Amino acid sequence: MSQPPQPPQQPGGFGAPQEPPAGGFGAPTPPPAGGFGAPTPPPPAMPPTPPAQPPAAPAYGYPQTPPPGQPSAYGYPQTPPPAQPGYGYPGQPQQGYGYPGQPATQPMAPQGAPGGPGGKKPSTQTTIIIAAVVAVALIVGGGIWYAKGKDGDKKDESKSSTQGADGGKDGKEGGSTGGGGKEQAPANVASKVLFQVPQPKVADLVHVNGSWLTEKVYAKSGVNEIVGYDPAKGTQLWKLPLPGAVCAATTHVTSDGKTAIIYEGPKASGEKYARCTEVAALDLATGKLAWTNSVKDGDRKAMYEEVTVGAGTVATGGTSGGSAWDLATGKLLWQPKITTDQCKDAGYGGGEALVAVRKCGDYDNPTVTIQPLNPKTGAPAASYKMPAGVQYAHIVSTKPLVVAADVGDTAGDGSGISDFFSIDDKTGKLLARIPAPGDKYAADCDSTDVEKCTSVAAGGGKLYVPTEQHDGAGGNGYSGRTNEILAFDLATGQPVPGKADAGDGSSLAPLRMDGNNVIAFKKPPYDKGSQIVSVDGGSFKQTVLLQNPADTSVRDALSQFGPEYGEIRYNQGKLFMSATLLSKPSTVTDEKKYLLIGLGTG
Repeated sequence: MSQPPQPPQQPGGFGAPQEPPAGGFGAPTPPPAGGFGAPTPPPPAMPPTPPAQPPAAPAYGYPQTPPPGQPSAYGYPQTPPPAQPGYGYPGQPQQGYGYPGQPATQPMAPQGAPGGPGGKKPSTQTTIIIAAVVAVALIVGGGIWYAKGKDGDKKDESKSSTQGADGGKDGKEGGSTGGGGKEQAPANVASKVLFQVPQPKVADLVHVNGSWLTEKVYAKSGVNEIVGYDPAKGTQLWKLPLPGAVCAATTHVTSDGKTAIIYEGPKASGEKYARCTEVAALDLATGKLAWTNSVKDGDRKAMYEEVTVGAGTVATGGTSGGSAWDLATGKLLWQPKITTDQCKDAGYGGGEALVAVRKCGDYDNPTVTIQPLNPKTGAPAASYKMPAGVQYAHIVSTKPLVVAADVGDTAGDGSGISDFFSIDDKTGKLLARIPAPGDKYAADCDSTDVEKCTSVAAGGGKLYVPTEQHDGAGGNGYSGRTNEILAFDLATGQPVPGKADAGDGSSLAPLRMDGNNVIAFKKPPYDKGSQIVSVDGGSFKQTVLLQNPADTSVRDALSQFGPEYGEIRYNQGKLFMSATLLSKPSTVTDEKKYLLIGLGTG
């Protein structure tokens, strides 16, 4: 179940500039005469950077090239830097948004400036020191890599497998290189604001989930409705009124533009509030519901908290167990059934396959099992029992099958992740367990939802995870906070040599896979525009696909959204960022709030 909504906070988090100009980031300023995107005076000069001091410990992350004679796998420095604030993760949800009847007038924004500088490479002497530390810190057992953390060594729970997690031959070459993606950089990557929709005034907190982007439509949920827009022009293509709010939505979209939602049905007799009981298939091309269904749970309808689409099946999860329907016909395939040993499907991961998270036994100390399913019957094709101490498991990917969990509540940062598990979806065999300490890595999963993880991607035989932010190359905070994206081999669990460095003052967050490449959002320094980049899965080379304007008004508007608490959709030169919570207008500031903002290269 999702946690109850928290009071919104002021803009910040991932999309916010790292070092604000005087007056504080997000301080309300009257909109310029030219409207959204109009130029504003530059911020005051930053204080001069003091001379760099020698670092007290090896550089954070992996060295680019190992010295001769040293192992090729890299891990943590033996003495890690102090824990830093989370990777743009806000303490509370971002202030919400809404949806008006018509989109706002389309303004044009100035072209963006180039991104921030890249990180500095370590010296030869530093590289040798790091490699020496790595040789001591890494523990390799049975083909699985573990880092020695504050809780000591972790034991190997599986044997190495010859089958790659991505189905590559013998796990040797599958996904070892990048490429194969559809996203290409345009001749001019500078974007402009295509259109934006301001949030409406609401009297209370209202969750509104769901946004989808295809080549022909961008659709976004609003207040008791979903609206489809022309991605380039912002003109309304269709509007779908609903009897209640959208409670949950899947990010998965089929090749013919079908997806799924859960929404509130009419209030039952004697009930004060509407319940999330209606499951529907949405046709994004037409803006119509292909079908709507519900199931009985005793004398009333079953209530659901999450939904996904996997291998042609719409599957929903809730406190009463899971249900599933055929996406094409709406035929009920199975419905909630809690067995005598209190076993139930808590939720599902979708995409190319359908995978269940099954919970049995006591609520406070359950047994959690990962089960790839036959999508038409719900019968398990394989099964993997999660370690003791796992209360909630999260499906990062079904192909390859990757699960995240907080084992024994050891993450310590509210991310819901202490370890990743790479599982063979044919046999249920554990291929690798990859530790991801909360003070070192910035991926995040919703506390209870099965399929709601951000800032992490898996594909091409690898798992891609961003590090937490840390001091830049200067090591003294003046050069700006930064981070890297690191990769792990899903067949062995070992770290892959190399990294994608965000550069001083910037941070990277994976959004999704594109072939064997990673599409990532780059948070900018305070005086630059954000970027969408493609990270080559083999070389880690970054290619800028979209450079957003550096104009202050644009940056301030985009800072309302981020991977952890908003929705980011990118496809073929178009970027849409939207929020997921409506909130009552502030009585302290008149800062403009937006439901969504669309940017593009043309």
